[in-house]
Amino acid sequence: MKVKSKSKLLFERAKRLMPGGVNSPVRAFAPYPFFTRYARGPTIVDVDGNEYIDYCLAYGPLILGHSHPEVMAAVMQQLGKGTMYGTPTEKELELAEIICENVPSVEMVRLVNTGTEATMSAIRAARGYTGKKKIIKFEGCYHGAHDGVLVKAGSGATTFGTPNSLGIPLETTQNTLVVPFNNYEMLEKVVHEESDIAALIMEPVIGNAGVILPQEGYLNKIRELTEENDIVLIFDEIITGFRVSFGGAQEYYNVTPDMTTLGKIMGGGFPIAAFGGRKEIMQTIAPIGKVYQAGTFSGNPVSVVAGLTTLKIIRNKGASFYKEMELKCKKIMKAINDIKEDDDIPIQINGTASMFQIFFTDQPVYDYRSARTSQTNRYAIYHKKLMKQGIFVPPSQFETCFISSEHSRENIETTIEALEHTLLSLKDQR
Repeated sequence: MKVKSKSKLLFERAKRLMPGGVNSPVRAFAPYPFFTRYARGPTIVDVDGNEYIDYCLAYGPLILGHSHPEVMAAVMQQLGKGTMYGTPTEKELELAEIICENVPSVEMVRLVNTGTEATMSAIRAARGYTGKKKIIKFEGCYHGAHDGVLVKAGSGATTFGTPNSLGIPLETTQNTLVVPFNNYEMLEKVVHEESDIAALIMEPVIGNAGVILPQEGYLNKIRELTEENDIVLIFDEIITGFRVSFGGAQEYYNVTPDMTTLGKIMGGGFPIAAFGGRKEIMQTIAPIGKVYQAGTFSGNPVSVVAGLTTLKIIRNKGASFYKEMELKCKKIMKAINDIKEDDDIPIQINGTASMFQIFFTDQPVYDYRSARTSQTNRYAIYHKKLMKQGIFVPPSQFETCFISSEHSRENIETTIEALEHTLLSLKDQR
């Protein structure tokens, strides 16, 4: 009798208890996801004892790798003092100071619990500040699972958003305009034709449709257009904040929005997020303003300490911290490009800083629609083949691979060997 893996048995049990057997859809993949026993540094180990070099890194937060000893020590020390208070703490101020001092757009900040909560609150603040209703978002940019941004484009190049999920009334998304990424002419047309636009929210680097970079000068043009039309520009830097540089994509590209949302890395592996921006906008937030926002767990001391410790470690390492990760990322990307050119494999590799993703298409990927030309069935095979070689990348084509400071030279070399073997094995499966 063949013994089933523990992960398979756990997944069969999970499907009876949770929708799809998971607590977030992206964690599900065929035939079943592995269940994790523990993780250290750049590796994650499943309940069957299989070890993987991890490029998913919990979808981005773990820039210092898993279970960083300094972060763990700080958390354990805080646990001895209490898990939550419902009152302000000094550590909250320290975290807020680091954010305000280093993220160019943030003069004031409010800590929340999740990226979804951060983007929802930022949009509410922008509407409250401007007194206007409509927002603009881009195809392929994900801003959480709240109703106003969980939308897709309808027929035509640009349109009012239509719900991307059951349970969202059509009228809820009628104030959401959806336009293609990297198409300035279409955006300009919408801005000039539509009135009552409160905010434009965007990922400056799309990280939720694979990695899609802004074309040269694109962010600057958007900044000018929104300023000219009194539209609050919100950079959703849940992924890119403290990832592409310590000041985020806005520092990296030298474009300052009006508001910013942050998450993932700023929590050091614990649930926390934030939204912030210009003082006059943030002063509309309760209790000093009339835009209501609140949360029982906001500023949770355990999450705050984990995030504060993480950011201090990064800050103290300086520019070399980012340079070293970028070099690792470039090495992987170059290896993939060499394989592509030497063996004429129809793939694209996009990346920046310590983020990258491969697309199984012969077309350049510059927006969501071009990303959708990727053969997702081939990506699924690619994912499975890499796992068999001890490499874990995100299960979905439309996610991002991340490098941590803890990925070693040996990890990178092992990964490149696995990538070459996998891509060559897929060459004839077009």
